[in-house]
Amino acid sequence: MYSQNTICAIATPPGEGAIAVIRISGDDTFKIIEKIFVPASKNKDLSNLRTHTLHYGEIKENGETVDEVLVAIYKSPHSYTGEDSAEIFCHGSTYIQKKIVQLLINNGASLAQPGEFTMRAFLNHKIDLAQAEGVADLISSKSKAAASLAIKQMKGDFSKQINNLRQKLIDLLSLIELELDFSEEDVEFADRGELIAIITRIEEWTDNLIKNFKLGNAIKEGVPVAITGIPNVGKSTLLNLLLNENKAIVSEIPGTTRDIVEDVINIEGVRFRLIDTAGIRQTDDIVENLGIERSLNAIKKALLNIVVADPTQSLEENINHIENVISNSNEGSKILVFVNKIDKAAANEIKTLEDFLASKSIDYLKISAKDNTYLEKINNAIISVSGIGKFFEEETFAINQRHYQALTNIKNSIEEVKKGLEMELPADLLTQELKQIMFYLGEISGEVTTDDILGNIFSRFCIGK
Repeated sequence: MYSQNTICAIATPPGEGAIAVIRISGDDTFKIIEKIFVPASKNKDLSNLRTHTLHYGEIKENGETVDEVLVAIYKSPHSYTGEDSAEIFCHGSTYIQKKIVQLLINNGASLAQPGEFTMRAFLNHKIDLAQAEGVADLISSKSKAAASLAIKQMKGDFSKQINNLRQKLIDLLSLIELELDFSEEDVEFADRGELIAIITRIEEWTDNLIKNFKLGNAIKEGVPVAITGIPNVGKSTLLNLLLNENKAIVSEIPGTTRDIVEDVINIEGVRFRLIDTAGIRQTDDIVENLGIERSLNAIKKALLNIVVADPTQSLEENINHIENVISNSNEGSKILVFVNKIDKAAANEIKTLEDFLASKSIDYLKISAKDNTYLEKINNAIISVSGIGKFFEEETFAINQRHYQALTNIKNSIEEVKKGLEMELPADLLTQELKQIMFYLGEISGEVTTDDILGNIFSRFCIGK
């Protein structure tokens, strides 16, 4: 897919800045740089310098200075790509950046394609495919939690588990294949009990990752949170409190919010995507009904549904709405009720609503959305009920749709192996499904892959990474 030429690219974001970084990688890295770089030490033979060292000098064209720079040397195999590599730290002028890249190209380098540096790291076995995807996720992470997930994957935590399980299957398959060679002698080399134990372990690992995929992906993209309730309970007031700005219109008139209002907040390093929905009620207003339809769709997609209840309004309407949210929520979605306007509601009104919520084992918090002193308690409740705390306890999350599909395939193959074991099928039939499990595990790590898959993954990277 990618050429074996020496490649170069600007690694820093477009535009002017204090400094910029230009990366070079390939067999001719040092030869090309030597043609345009004059080190202050007068030692132009970069290939003789120690790896991971920094050198000051000038980039020159026809004897004229283009810029004063620092050049970092990384020698094969001790570099990100596994090849001879270098980084030029120049001033952040867009002209200078482009000029240096053009000089590198004029002297034999090729402009890198998106993700080509990381692609070479994968092809040179510096990282596997799951780790490469972790690099992309780290670059695009928008919160502490998302960055932590990406770093775990980039460091190989996920890959180590895959390789461990895959190796155990390889060992067992080797013994089963040996049995087939001695089938006439009725010899059993592979312990069926050990096979069941390994399959059970893989199944538990797979089930856990599949179950947590929705949460892991939400942490990566931002946890979707729908704020719902009957009209005029304080949904928009709550949104404005969380955002610390007047994002949504607040009015005493029911039905003011006719469309969903979205924004993001960061709580304890976790990104939440808040969706303030239209109040759900019976109405003949066509525009308001469109907003209500969108509200129901938001409820179905949300990982956390926040219901704002108002004890000063009809208890029956509040309860009907809560039950409506429960019935429209997806499996695994959480519900948190904020009992609002406690500064206005009578004690008996609050108590009646509390009793209902307690009877349904629904998490709730009594608040006044107009009072910002409740903000810390509100944030803590969102973190607690959303289940994000689990993120810090789990070792591994699947946060990639490609991984999720492979895990689903592994799950299906495990079911076939279990059926085969129950039916006491011969070893040669069992090996087919066991090899399928190995294949899907290898798909995740990149042991098994195609050019189309690689092209799709690395094309999403920025140029220079």
